[in-house]
Amino acid sequence: MDDQRWYRYLLLEPFEYQLRDGDDTFSWEADGWVGGDDERLWLKTEGDLAEDEGEAEAQLLYSRLIAPFWDLQLGVRYDQPWGSDADSSRAFAVVGLEGLAPYYFDIEPALFLSDDADVSARLEATFDLLLAQRLVLQPRLELDAAVQEVPEHGVGQGLNDFELGARLRYELRREFAPYVGVSWTRKTGETAGIARRDGEEVSDFAVIFGVRMWF
Repeated sequence: MDDQRWYRYLLLEPFEYQLRDGDDTFSWEADGWVGGDDERLWLKTEGDLAEDEGEAEAQLLYSRLIAPFWDLQLGVRYDQPWGSDADSSRAFAVVGLEGLAPYYFDIEPALFLSDDADVSARLEATFDLLLAQRLVLQPRLELDAAVQEVPEHGVGQGLNDFELGARLRYELRREFAPYVGVSWTRKTGETAGIARRDGEEVSDFAVIFGVRMWF
């Protein structure tokens, strides 16, 4: 007897205001899915909004459980900037994994193939450290890399940039938790060189105020 049930889930994290060295930024990331234990349809979106420019990304993914705590994800991604680079939107095919690594690290590695056949990769990793019954510290790491140089999009070959951050949240309820934190981002290698030629900063530090919500 097949009693597979369908569920739904939506997580907003990060959902925050970032006080930066340059323009302050509103940043969001939302992951939602519908499906059962083995197969799910995911919608992921993230982006940043500053005073006169920003960018947004959306992914539509099919996922299947391939091992305990690990899903294989296949789908498409679309990037849309606005402001000075509003005409540089791109589409990608996506192959990724999402799961729980040893020591309870949440890991999301992904490969992207653009509509111009450029290959890039991303790794996101977080870890929830319980300090008290309702107080949780979450370190966060994100890495971006590319196989080819794509200067029109500010992308160099190799490791492009990384972000290190930490967010301290207080869970008023499990579903609702305000937080504060810090974040440091830095462009590296050829990507840093492209940024310098364009008169852009290669590193940035932010103080963060936000809220984590799930439904």
